[in-house]
Amino acid sequence: MRSIWKGSIGFGLVSIPIKLYTAVEKTTLDLDMLDGRDHAHIKFQRVNENTKKEVPYDKIVKGYKYDDDYVIVEEADFEAAAPEKSKVIEIESFVDIASVNPMYYETSYY
Repeated sequence: MRSIWKGSIGFGLVSIPIKLYTAVEKTTLDLDMLDGRDHAHIKFQRVNENTKKEVPYDKIVKGYKYDDDYVIVEEADFEAAAPEKSKVIEIESFVDIASVNPMYYETSYY
């Protein structure tokens, strides 16, 4: 199973590295798309709508459509949007479990 977050928990000057995993794994029925005539798998290709040629993954960028053009968004843009993002969970105090709304801990992690 792959961790969903890697970072550390901080207690003042002490920092403990951790990995966060979901404790409950949701399973779904994964169906493949097949050609009804011969049961061959249906494949999806990344095709440039202008040239009709396949585009390799390393040439694909993400963009937001604005008016009639696109604003290209890169990973650095996401990082700049959340500058306070950290890989450290700083524990400041402990509270009684009864004072925490269950909505905040519905999904279990280990």
